[in-house]
Amino acid sequence: MPIATLREVLDSHHIKYTLITHSPAYTAQEIAASAHIRGRELAKTVIVSIDGRMAMVVQPASQRVDLGRLKTATGAQSVALLNERDFKDRFPDCAPGAMPPFGNLYGMDVYVGEALTKDEEIAFNAGSHTELIRMDYRDFVNLVHPTVLSL
Repeated sequence: MPIATLREVLDSHHIKYTLITHSPAYTAQEIAASAHIRGRELAKTVIVSIDGRMAMVVQPASQRVDLGRLKTATGAQSVALLNERDFKDRFPDCAPGAMPPFGNLYGMDVYVGEALTKDEEIAFNAGSHTELIRMDYRDFVNLVHPTVLSL
């Protein structure tokens, strides 16, 4: 079960969270609708390559990743959006496209769009297409230590 590892981490750090179960949904907007969350309140995880290193970009589901701005913000020479087949083996406990934004659990840097920092809570896929986690944004920051960028 994909949620098991994430729940263990959250529980071991005494983090309060809510598990939201919803009908199967695959796009960020479908997930938001199914879970009755506004698209801008749902964080989506996008996997990119930054100078050949795999990384996570986390931003509101209602926004697209601007690779040019990401390149500028990170000072990278090259930035590319990765296809699921490029990283599926990196997330063996997750359904394709349902990775939680905990790059630290997978040895990856995490970049958060500044827009997410304005909300007190963050909601995100919990490794499946039927479960979300909602938790305090500050707790997320304390666990993941993401780099905040203006994307």
